[in-house]
This record gives sequence, structure tokens and C-alpha cells, in this order.
Amino acid sequence: MTSPIESVREYYRLVDADDVDGLVALFAPDAVYCRPGYEPLVGHGPLRAFYEGERVIESGTHTVEREVVDEGGIAVHGRFEGTLRDGSSASLRFADFYTFDARGRFATRDTFFFAPLV
Repeated sequence: MTSPIESVREYYRLVDADDVDGLVALFAPDAVYCRPGYEPLVGHGPLRAFYEGERVIESGTHTVEREVVDEGGIAVHGRFEGTLRDGSSASLRFADFYTFDARGRFATRDTFFFAPLV
């Protein structure tokens, strides 16, 4: 069985490689993913739809700079550099928070972006 931190690290490798099948498999069937600008994505179907078409990112690289692991979950902080579907460049900092089900799959994931909104 893969450890939770290994699953989190694998997620970023898979998303950067555009491996939707692989990354969706990391989530529990009833997982909830929340991120700014979207309604919560609940379950594999909405997750797949997001990664295959709704996501505004065309391609890029996530670099995780910090990981915090405790019995309640995992938090990561990092940087993303890439290209959006409209052709513009994206460079931003992010934070992700994960919880896990009994089988080690993502039960929840919350994403936050470092952006000047307020």
C-alpha cells in the first residue's frame, strides 16, 4: 500500500503528465475536491470532467516546496509554472490540503492560490 505522502507526490507527477486515469484513481469514489471558482467536485465523474476539459490549465509543472504531515492529513505548499488553455502564461503559488479514507485514497482535497483578490 502506498503511503499518503507518496500518493500526494504521485498526484503532482500524474497531473503534470496529464494522466487523468492515474490521478482520478488516487481519489476515493466519493471524494470532494474544492478549489476557488468552482462548485465542489464530488466523485470520480466530476473529477474526470474537470481534468479532461473544465480545468483552465493546458500544461505545466508543479513544484512542491513544503510538506506538512500529521495524523489528520497532509498540507503542501508550492509553485506552479505553466500555460493556460487561452495560451497565456501562469506562475503562481498554491497550497493544497488532503485528507484520506481508510484505504489511503484522497477523501478531500482543498486548493488555495496566492492571488491578490482582497
